Amino acid sequence: MVMRGPANRLSVGWRRGLAVLLVATLPACTSDLIAEGGGVSPDDGARFGGAMSPGVSGFGNYLAGRFAQNQNDLEIASDYLSRALKRDPENTELLQRTYLAMAADGRIEDAATVAKRLLTFDGDAAIAALLVAEQEAKAGNWPAVEATIALLPNRGLNTFMIPLMTGWARAGQGRFDEALQAFQPLSQNSSFATLYDFHSALVCDLADRRKEAGQFYRNTLTGAGGSTLRTTEAAIAFLRRTGQDSKAAELVAAYRRNHPEGTMLDGDRPNTRPVASAADGMAEALFDTAGSLRQGRAAELALIFARMAVDLEPDFPLAQVMVGDLLQGLGRLREANAVFRQINRSSPVYWTAQLRVAANQDDMDDVDGAIRTLEDLAAQNHDRPEALVTLGDVLRRHRRWGEAVTAYDRALQDLGPARRDHWGIYYSRGIALERDKRWTRAESDFLKALELEPDEPHVLNYLGYSWIEQGVNLDAGRQMIEKAVAQLPKDGYIVDSLGWAYYRSGDFPKAVEVLEQAAELHPEDASINDHLGDALWKVGRAEEARFQWQRALTFDPEPDLRQQIEAKLAANPPPALPVNPQGLAVPPDKISTTP
Repeated sequence: MVMRGPANRLSVGWRRGLAVLLVATLPACTSDLIAEGGGVSPDDGARFGGAMSPGVSGFGNYLAGRFAQNQNDLEIASDYLSRALKRDPENTELLQRTYLAMAADGRIEDAATVAKRLLTFDGDAAIAALLVAEQEAKAGNWPAVEATIALLPNRGLNTFMIPLMTGWARAGQGRFDEALQAFQPLSQNSSFATLYDFHSALVCDLADRRKEAGQFYRNTLTGAGGSTLRTTEAAIAFLRRTGQDSKAAELVAAYRRNHPEGTMLDGDRPNTRPVASAADGMAEALFDTAGSLRQGRAAELALIFARMAVDLEPDFPLAQVMVGDLLQGLGRLREANAVFRQINRSSPVYWTAQLRVAANQDDMDDVDGAIRTLEDLAAQNHDRPEALVTLGDVLRRHRRWGEAVTAYDRALQDLGPARRDHWGIYYSRGIALERDKRWTRAESDFLKALELEPDEPHVLNYLGYSWIEQGVNLDAGRQMIEKAVAQLPKDGYIVDSLGWAYYRSGDFPKAVEVLEQAAELHPEDASINDHLGDALWKVGRAEEARFQWQRALTFDPEPDLRQQIEAKLAANPPPALPVNPQGLAVPPDKISTTP
């Protein structure tokens, strides 16, 4: 399957508890101002220049900007809101909307300029002040950073950001003891304690205070949710730099035991400090905040903080991945890919990012582009099969069965001896082989998948259904499906398989009972409705059978299935077919290949 979703392994575990607190204390309406146009009242016209003519008036540009925000088109939103702002430069709501849209679009310098103007009207605008401080940090003006942060009221989001930003501002001036002092308030809150330890470790590491750094790293890794990719790789680099190679190896092994599916600690790891400057440390603080906001479902604000982190430290792969993931979540796939492609090839998250590029290309119907991306990735390293597995999944999804089989063949060849976690590849290849009408090999792959992962419900369902459809191993096939249903009783496709097993064994009343359950679970599936129609016809409920067949036609069945259903409806009376020769009940694009 194409790899998906936000990379949770990139997140810091302590963020879960922290997220609730942060989101609950955000400035009122800030998130709405970023991503939602909201209602536009008639009175707004007077506030934005009076005229209502889009394209020429301040209000027209404002409306266009709000519409672009609703579409998550951050670039267009920023452009139109900027034009509206020229007509009404002291409108505080417009100032806020404009700088937030610019920041989310990655135009941090422009956003900070607008934010600075807003601060002259609203000195409590926390995110505006943080943007200004970030630009001051980028310029190396650490006294100015400290002064800007000192003006913020110590409430809400600021209770978290003031200690972090102040600490790193002091570290930038070489005042390391005072930096640690600034972090102290974080240690008094259980939600922030691990964060306190981690940033204290980074400051001590930067100051070459090895004993203190080592203790803070240990505290971080043993704290609540502290053992994550980011903290682990920082601690590993510290141990290697300080001649503690055996402890570093133990830490790598422990992380891999807890994250067996992960590959991000593979290969040579840099032994450099995780933050080489105070600016890097502040970028880390902004990144951590972005992660917390993301956990709290404040994706638009998380994007702003992640953008600031990348602006301050351009070579920050984890933050770049987060920016890309957040853009992807907003449906801005091209913009997400532009960010993913900027990630350095030497980064441990490079592969993750490129797999996301391919996924987005596929989602944008650029199948050839996705294939090229995955082939290029596969050519770079034969020890990592993810690209070939994903290639097989893409090809399978587009019903290019033979090519999918070839991709899976290549992946399994590179992997060597089969391991338990390879079951999904055998299952996926089995599906492609079955659809390509190469049953002998397909059956072998399904059996291999079950050998590696016994009682896996999706494999049990697919193999059991296939046997029943072919009229072989009927008892064993039904038992397999029953096992699958026992594990996943709410999976309509697996329940459908059980109903069809009863149908094929001649127990039509039981088939109707079970297939009705399947149709309730997935009421808009053509194959399930067709199966239910066949069973209803067998028990003499002809009108209901016709209704189900007609209903199935409304759900875009595959061409072969459509032809069969139309043939049943055209007969008068329709023949009571003993089987549905369509084959699998589950359309290929709806087959689950993961547990």
